[in-house]
Amino acid sequence: MTIKDWPIDERPREKLLNLGAHALSDAELLAIFLRTGVAGISAVELARDLLNSFGCLRSLLEADITQFCQQHGLGPAKYVQLQAVMEMSRRHMESTLTRGDALVNAQTTKQYLQQQLRAYPYEVFACLFLDNKHRMIKFEELFRGTLDGATIYPREVVKQALSHNAAAVIFAHNHPSGLAQPSEADYQITQRLKTALELIDIRVLDHIVIGDGESVSFAELGKL
Repeated sequence: MTIKDWPIDERPREKLLNLGAHALSDAELLAIFLRTGVAGISAVELARDLLNSFGCLRSLLEADITQFCQQHGLGPAKYVQLQAVMEMSRRHMESTLTRGDALVNAQTTKQYLQQQLRAYPYEVFACLFLDNKHRMIKFEELFRGTLDGATIYPREVVKQALSHNAAAVIFAHNHPSGLAQPSEADYQITQRLKTALELIDIRVLDHIVIGDGESVSFAELGKL
C-alpha cells in the first residue's frame, strides 16, 4: 500500500496542511522532505528506517555527505537539498534577529546560537553584536579552543565591538561535553569582559552557554 492509499488524515502532506507542521512526527516531516520512497517502501517507512539507522533526526541532519549517501534511498542530490533547507532556516533566524529585539526574541536567539555552535567538537566563543535597538549587526566567532576551553582576550572583544559600532553584545560559547552548566571560569571571564566594555559604554545583555540540546542564560540566572 502506498501513501496515496492511506486515509487522507494520515497522509503527511495533508496532515501538515490541516494541523500544521508541529503535529507531524520526525518520520512524517522527513517523509515530506524525501517526497518518495524506494521500491516496495513508502516515504514514511523509508524515513523511519533512516531515523533508526542514524538514531535520531539530529544525527541525520548533521551527517556529512559520506555518511548521508551511504544510506539506502539517499544521495548527493538529497544531501544538497537538505543543506539548502538548513541554511534557509539559519538565515530566517538571523533575519528575525536583525529585524527585532534580541531580548524579545530570546528563544529565537537561543535557537540560532544552538544551530551555530552546538556541533563543534571544540569550544568556540562568539559574540552577537547589537545596535541600540538590540537588533543584530553581526554574529562572529572570535576564539576557538580545545575540548576543555578557549582562551578569550578582552582586548579583541572590545576591538571587534568598536569595529561594528555595537551598542550591546550577547556572548555565547559551546560546551563540547554537552552539558550547558557554566563553570566558575565562565563567570569570571564574563565579568572581565563586562567591565572592559562598560568603559566604552557597550552593554553586555547576556552570555549563553550552548550544550547538547540545552542552553543556559547568565541573564536568566541573575549572573549579570
